[in-house]
Amino acid sequence: MTKLQNAIVGGVRAVIGHVPASWLPGGTPDPLIDKRVALGGQQTRIDGPDKVRGAARFAAEVPMKNLLYASFVHSAIARGRIADLDVSAAEAAPGVALVMTHHNAPKMAVPPPIGMTNLKAAGNHTLPIMQDAKIRWNGQVVAVVLAETREQADHAATLIRVGYEAVQARTQFEEGKASAYTPDSMLVEKNRLDKGNATQKLAEAAFKIDAIYTTPWENHNPIEPHASTIVWQDGKLIVHDATQMIHGTAGSLAKIFGLKVGDVQVSSPYVGGGFGAKGLWDHQILGVAAAKLADRPVRVALSRASMHRLIGGRTQTEQRVALAADADGTLKALLHHGYGVKPLHSICDEGFSLTGRSLYACESFDIVQHYVDLDLLANSFMRGPGETPGTFAIECAMDELAHAIGMDPIELRRRNVATRDPVSGAPHSQSAMMEAYDLGAARFGWHRRMAQPGMRREGEWLIGMGCASGTFPFMRMPGTSVRVTIDNSGDVHVASAAHEMGMGTATVQRQHAADRLGLPLDKVTVTIGDSSLPFASFAGGSSQTASLAAAISAASGKLVAELLRLAGNDTPLAGLKPAEVEFADGGLRGVEDPARNESFASILRRSGRAELSVVGESGAPLEIIKYSMHSTSANFCELRVSEVTGEIRVNRLVGAFDCGRILNARTAISQFKGGMIMGLGMALTEETLLDERSGRIMSTSLADYHVPVHLDVPDIDILWTDIPDPRTPLGARGIGEIGTTGVAAAIANAVFNATGKRVRDLPLTLDKLL
Repeated sequence: MTKLQNAIVGGVRAVIGHVPASWLPGGTPDPLIDKRVALGGQQTRIDGPDKVRGAARFAAEVPMKNLLYASFVHSAIARGRIADLDVSAAEAAPGVALVMTHHNAPKMAVPPPIGMTNLKAAGNHTLPIMQDAKIRWNGQVVAVVLAETREQADHAATLIRVGYEAVQARTQFEEGKASAYTPDSMLVEKNRLDKGNATQKLAEAAFKIDAIYTTPWENHNPIEPHASTIVWQDGKLIVHDATQMIHGTAGSLAKIFGLKVGDVQVSSPYVGGGFGAKGLWDHQILGVAAAKLADRPVRVALSRASMHRLIGGRTQTEQRVALAADADGTLKALLHHGYGVKPLHSICDEGFSLTGRSLYACESFDIVQHYVDLDLLANSFMRGPGETPGTFAIECAMDELAHAIGMDPIELRRRNVATRDPVSGAPHSQSAMMEAYDLGAARFGWHRRMAQPGMRREGEWLIGMGCASGTFPFMRMPGTSVRVTIDNSGDVHVASAAHEMGMGTATVQRQHAADRLGLPLDKVTVTIGDSSLPFASFAGGSSQTASLAAAISAASGKLVAELLRLAGNDTPLAGLKPAEVEFADGGLRGVEDPARNESFASILRRSGRAELSVVGESGAPLEIIKYSMHSTSANFCELRVSEVTGEIRVNRLVGAFDCGRILNARTAISQFKGGMIMGLGMALTEETLLDERSGRIMSTSLADYHVPVHLDVPDIDILWTDIPDPRTPLGARGIGEIGTTGVAAAIANAVFNATGKRVRDLPLTLDKLL
């Protein structure tokens, strides 16, 4: 974002700040905050039976006749050009139908970048794809092989010989820091925040902490690898894809291949895990191009090695956090400076420096982050982007400060919890982080924690407890739409190009539609996952539930007007205005006189209509400009550390969350636990190994990139405040990202409590404790 855009955002905030709250979305609290029947229950996921039976169709399982399988050849250098390329042996290999390189690839435009200004774009980088001989990172695809079987394609790929002219590549993080660049903004916030002379207050404070915290590169490893099944039919493109950006992928592919948007269909009914990874990357684009050249359907299913070389992840960070407090623990200064990696062609901001701006009140702030431009794969979004590495640094520093003062870590947070936005002064829409701490501390047994490190042991095992806060901003995307159809039997069907990645989207929106329209669950069906359906934004930033809820709410308002129009005068509803009726018992009834009612089925049958359809749309999220809106959490960890080997074993985790109303307890617990397990992996095992001499990613399988397995995962207890946010649809805020933020810090703080050793570098491997 440019300085001009910063000025525009600032101007909009100033104007919205003076707009009466009642004029903005959420000005009148959603009635379903309190009037809930299906919502709030433990409805089982409607996609569960099909997944258990193996009937749910994923992108690599779509049957097609005459199908070809793709295999990729990756570059072995980080920067330079292809000097020689011999594909003759591969072309002559058994089963091979096509070898595509920059010599014969069709013309493709640069992918349009994902961003808030174009929700029909999904590109994660702005580099040309197989259009020339240039190499821009180690792992870039230099050849695509299509063959009758995957095994034949993989074999033929090994026969391709590539010669390179390498030039000096920039792959060293430490060296790159010297020429790092400082963007004007992080997402929609100004990057540089300097308020209240933090440097002076740090120097004058009674207590201070000033330390460097580092987090490593991390790669995505969803259970379902990235995959697409692609076919061209009569000049139109059909892509069955594993994506969390259905319309963005469709719009981007249309731009890249010079098609009309309506001539691209993307289908993605099920996604086996996304977490930010399942956007538009080179493999879909290359698969589409190869299918066009071969004039046959193509299946692309990435190996784990190809995923790590082609799909971006969380960037390495180095963060300096300095905190200053007076004798009673009141924060006087917060400095948060740091470096991440973001090549100039990359789109994703890893805004770790945004974390400390919302959690705690403080007299002064000095915050800025810098990016190192290296010749590497573009980084990308990963669950809790920015806030996950950011909370590790901020929350470890808070623990260090509490120890220096001699104060309980929860008490330090209580004394500094923000009652409104610490930077802008905007009021919170709803915030109860300390209520979450009270819930979590009681369940966890925080009173048993020993303030002095290293005081509890069981044989060789040192026992420790730690806590940390988590935060993630509320997001609601504009333009997300749903079509709601009522038929003359009184059944309702909801349709949108939304995404199901395991979080229970269709399940919760079915509950929502049933309660919104006054119907039992068995009268409502939901269809999602195809670009032929009404537009839905990407599933990311914990925004999808609120965006869909706003769209269904808008559609219900249209339905009332249309049903009253169809009912006419020959109805008990005659003369009533939309504001004077409500949905109930499969129809409409008067608010003041419930005896005046008529069912959907009756209205449609009398009017001679088989069905009635309306489309509702989520409007501009102006509420997030006027209010400070964040989900927060209190994370607790008890663990043991072997004094002999340095091995860490987590005994239990407790997560207490303040995320507004919980819409489905069963799916929410699954989301929270999944997020906390990702935080466990970040703390203890996950690290992408990069050879900085060559820019090559070395950890290219689950054998050498370690995600937590069942034996690593302890008992996890989940709690929530369930206090509604009056400014959001259904009173709910997002829960997908918040589960990860703060977990790594809670674990690191527990390690210190157990051992007295402060480890500031993730992951917390045993060598750092010996």
